[in-house]
Amino acid sequence: MGSMAVVAQDKMDKMDKMEKSDNPMVGGAAMYKTKDIVDNAVNSADHTTLVAAVKAAGLVDTLKSKGPFTVFAPTNAAFDKLPAGTVDTLVKPENKATLTKILTYHVVAGNMDSKAIAKAIKKGNGTASLTTVAGGMLKASMSGSDLILTDEKGGTSKVTIADVKQSNGVIHVVDTVLMPN
Repeated sequence: MGSMAVVAQDKMDKMDKMEKSDNPMVGGAAMYKTKDIVDNAVNSADHTTLVAAVKAAGLVDTLKSKGPFTVFAPTNAAFDKLPAGTVDTLVKPENKATLTKILTYHVVAGNMDSKAIAKAIKKGNGTASLTTVAGGMLKASMSGSDLILTDEKGGTSKVTIADVKQSNGVIHVVDTVLMPN
């Protein structure tokens, strides 16, 4: 390699490190702040079910748009906690409306990092109400150092990886699928 090529490669390596340096890895993959929610999620080995569901619901273009969005992204293990056959049933074309409602229940308009959510929890004397793009409500609270979300059916989900910055918002990885009424 010529010296110019070495300098160029070194500069590209440094830019790559800067781009992901303060972003956590998710599902064994680097998450890039310059990529959108979908382009990052497809690289996470822990989110293959979520990505398939987003595609089945026709939400790819929405989650690739400008946003910003705050996405509470359930892992494959979260989907595995659902009763047997639930995911297979939800991704069928005739259940698209139900699937869309569940997925958009995991999305809040705006860019809410964990500090913003914690501030809202403090302001709400221990609980913050988050309006989802599905029109439902999620309750956010703290349990020790864990950020906990409670859905409309009383189910809870813990944020396991917070503040995964995206070009069009932020992802918080959660360990349980949240269910709207």
